[in-house]
Amino acid sequence: MTVHSVSLVIAGSGGAGVVTAGSLLLEAAAKAGWYAMMSRSSGPQIRGGEAATMLRFATEPIMSHDDSYHLLMAIDWDNIGRFSAEIPLVGASLIVGDSAHGPAPAALLSGQPREAAIAMTEIASQIENGRPNMVALGAIAALIGLPTDAMKMVVEQHLRRKGQAAADASMAAFHAGVAAAGNLPTIPKLPAVVEVAQARWSITGNEATGLGIIRGGVRFVAAYPITPATEVLEWLAPSLAKVGGVLVQAEDELASINQIIGASYGGVPAMTATSGPGLSLMIESLGLAVAAEVPIVVVDVMRVGPSTGIATKSEQSDLNIAVYGLHGDAPHIVVAANSVADCLFTSQWAVHLAESMQVPTIVLTDQAMGQSRAILPRPAKLAFIGQRITAPAATDGERYKRYAVNASGISPMAIPGTPGLTHTADGLEHNEFGTPSSQASDHQAQMDKRSRKLTQFNYGEHWADITDADDGRGDTAIITWGSSTGPAREALQRFSADGGKARLISVRLIAPVQPEKMAMALTGIKRALIVEQSHSGQFYRMLRAFYDLPPETHSLHQAGPLAFGPARILEHLNTWRA
Repeated sequence: MTVHSVSLVIAGSGGAGVVTAGSLLLEAAAKAGWYAMMSRSSGPQIRGGEAATMLRFATEPIMSHDDSYHLLMAIDWDNIGRFSAEIPLVGASLIVGDSAHGPAPAALLSGQPREAAIAMTEIASQIENGRPNMVALGAIAALIGLPTDAMKMVVEQHLRRKGQAAADASMAAFHAGVAAAGNLPTIPKLPAVVEVAQARWSITGNEATGLGIIRGGVRFVAAYPITPATEVLEWLAPSLAKVGGVLVQAEDELASINQIIGASYGGVPAMTATSGPGLSLMIESLGLAVAAEVPIVVVDVMRVGPSTGIATKSEQSDLNIAVYGLHGDAPHIVVAANSVADCLFTSQWAVHLAESMQVPTIVLTDQAMGQSRAILPRPAKLAFIGQRITAPAATDGERYKRYAVNASGISPMAIPGTPGLTHTADGLEHNEFGTPSSQASDHQAQMDKRSRKLTQFNYGEHWADITDADDGRGDTAIITWGSSTGPAREALQRFSADGGKARLISVRLIAPVQPEKMAMALTGIKRALIVEQSHSGQFYRMLRAFYDLPPETHSLHQAGPLAFGPARILEHLNTWRA
C-alpha cells in the first residue's frame, strides 16, 4: 500500500505564530476527516528564536514524516537556514515567502524547488487585527484542499474567549490568504473525506504517556521539569488530581526518584519523567530500587546528547545507559514505545511490569514522539493494571521474609507499619529477612532471585510488534525500535507495493532480552537491516551481543537530530532485491 499524503512546513521567527498556525491546521484537518501528524523544531533558546512546524496529512493513518516536503510556507526568513537540513526540498517542492521579506535564502535552494511569494504582511495590515500567520493558513488550505468550513470551526472554537471580533479578523485574513493562493503554483491536494468511519484522537506522545501511566494505576508522580519531558508532567498534574493522585515538582532529579521510591515503598504506584541528563542523575537510586525490590517507573523522553546536547532535538542514544548504566549486576526492565499511539500502550504496560515483578522499569520515548501531535485512530482499550503481590498477615512464631527465595523470584511485599511485618529495605545486600549480609551465599541467592523473576515472567507477544509484507514475509527483515519504527513501517509498505517481501520487527521489550522469541521471529530470514538513530549503532551492537542474527546483517544508523525517511530504508532493501 502506498501512502497518499501531502507534507508541508510553516516557518518563522519567535512570535510569528508558527506553532499556533500548525496547531490550528492540524485540528482543521482532523475535522476534515484526514489523519495527520505535526512535529516542531526550534533553536536552543529558552524562548523566542527561529521555529518550524512540520506537518503531514493523509487519508490513512501515518506514523512518520515523508522524505521531502511539498510546501514550505515562510512567514519570515529569520534564521531559517538553520532548519535547511531538516526541511528536504526537491524540484517539485514549492517555497512561498512573504514578499516583504525578500527572496528565500540560498540554503533552502539546493534541491531546486519552485519559488513564489504572497504579500502576507501587507494583506494582514489591511484587515483590522489581521495577522500574517492567518493569511498563510488560508493559502495553505487552498493549496492542499482543506475545506474552509473545517478551519472556521477551529478558529471560532479557539478564539471564542477573545470575542467575535477576533474570530472575524482571523477568518478575514484566512479568506484573503485563500484568494492570494489562486496565483501560486500548485502542489498535491488531498480529497475531502465525506464520512469519518472511526473515532479519532488528537494526542501527543507525551500526553499518551501520561494517560498510560494513569491507566496503569500510578497515583503519585514526582519530577523536575526538563525538555522534552516537561509536557508529560504538565498533562499529568491536573489529570492525576481527577483520579485522586498527586504530582509533586521536586527540587531536582535526585529528589524526584527518591520520592517515588518512598511512595511506592508505602504502597502507592509511582513514576517520574525525565530526559537523558536527568536519567544520569537517577542511576544510583535506580540501583537502590533494584536492591530493595521497589517497583517504580522512570520515563526517559530522549534528546540529543551527551551532556546538555541539543535539548530540543531527538535521538535514540540513551539505550546504553538505560540498559547498562546501573553499577553491579542490577536486573531491571527497559521498554520502548514505537509510535505516538504506542506511548499509551507501552507506558501502561510498564506500570504493569513494574508492579507485578517489584522492579524498576525504564520507559524510553524521544522528542520526535513525545512532542509530536498526531490525529490517529482511537487506540484499543487496555487492561494492564499491575497487581503487587502483598504480604499476608503475620503468623505467630514466624519471622517475615520480605525477600524470601522462591520459584517465581517475586516475594510478598508488606506495607510499612503492618504489625508483625517489620523489615529493612535499603541498598545493602541482605538475606531473606532483609537483614544486611556480606555472605556470598546470600548475595548469590538474592541475585538469582532478582534475575529469575524477570527471565521467567510471561511477556506474551508484546515484546515486539511484528509485521509482514502484504503477500508474505520473504527472507528479509527490518529490525528497529522506538521512533525509527514509523519510517521503517512505511518503507516496508512501499517495498511490498513494489512486489518485495520482508518482515518488520519493532522491539518493545529492550531488556531483559528475548532470544527464543527473536529466533522464532527470524525463522527463514537470511538478511536483516538494523535501523536506529544513534551515532555509534547502540541497538545494533546490543542485538549482536545477545541475539543470533542472520548471516547478512547490516546496520543503518545516524545521529540525531536528522531522522530517517522511508526512502533511505527502502533503498537498502532494494539493493538486496537487486
